[in-house]
Amino acid sequence: MKIGISTYCFWQAMQAGEMDVIQAIGHIADMGGEHVEIVPLGFDLTANPELIGAIKNKAKEVGIDVSNYAIGANFAGLGAEALEKEIERVKKEVDIAAALGVKLMRHDVASSSDTSIRQFMKDLPQLAEASRRIADYAAPLGITTSVENHGYHIQASDRVQMLIHEVNRDNFRTTLDIGNFVCVDENPLVAVRNNIDYASMVHVKDFYLRSGTLDPGEGWFRSSGGNYIRGAIAGHGDLDIRSAFRIVRQSGYDGYLSIEFEGMEPCVNATRLAINNVRRMWEQTIQAEGVR
Repeated sequence: MKIGISTYCFWQAMQAGEMDVIQAIGHIADMGGEHVEIVPLGFDLTANPELIGAIKNKAKEVGIDVSNYAIGANFAGLGAEALEKEIERVKKEVDIAAALGVKLMRHDVASSSDTSIRQFMKDLPQLAEASRRIADYAAPLGITTSVENHGYHIQASDRVQMLIHEVNRDNFRTTLDIGNFVCVDENPLVAVRNNIDYASMVHVKDFYLRSGTLDPGEGWFRSSGGNYIRGAIAGHGDLDIRSAFRIVRQSGYDGYLSIEFEGMEPCVNATRLAINNVRRMWEQTIQAEGVR
């Protein structure tokens, strides 16, 4: 098991022009991270391919893995020509993942204003076909592709599972975010237990949760059921991360844990606190198993 950090944690600083991805990798190593997950927000590896070598060199210099490459994509509601164009674009991103030397790649599959189960079932065949073609393209490169539980439309654990089964490829799995299930009002511990056996990557995220009958004000967003949610430093929020970690441990998962922070606090210190908390909680989980 290796604990590391997604470059997404530093989007706040990158957007403000205070940091670039190479500096982010340095911060991750300084914080004791064992891997970096590359999320191309604030930089573009397609437009700036020279960054691929720079990322690999910096990670090697500071002694951490490049674990995963995570990109956006949307196959929902597209006509034949637009769908083909999007599939080909994502295949080029698979090539970037291969150039980075990663064996894991997450791509989104759908964005829709209609997140009903009826619309999901209508979209599912097209989402599965696109994901299958990309997984088949990635397989000879030794890359496992995955879908994350986020974006409302493909967020509940059963919808993620349905897509995985429809794609029906050994190298198509899920990037399992232990926190994101609350965005569709699903119990995160039940959902983690449902999907951990399908996980190629595990994200650690925390949230503050408030009832939809309250209005906490600025900085909060709504779950699909109308509850209020705000990103938190891992370990500071309302989620039971320790219990989630027990489920992950008991499943036999031994891959990467990747921290994501999307709260309001200054991102560098927030991420430092998050990895320290995650490391402590993970160690406590191991110790608790030893005394039973």
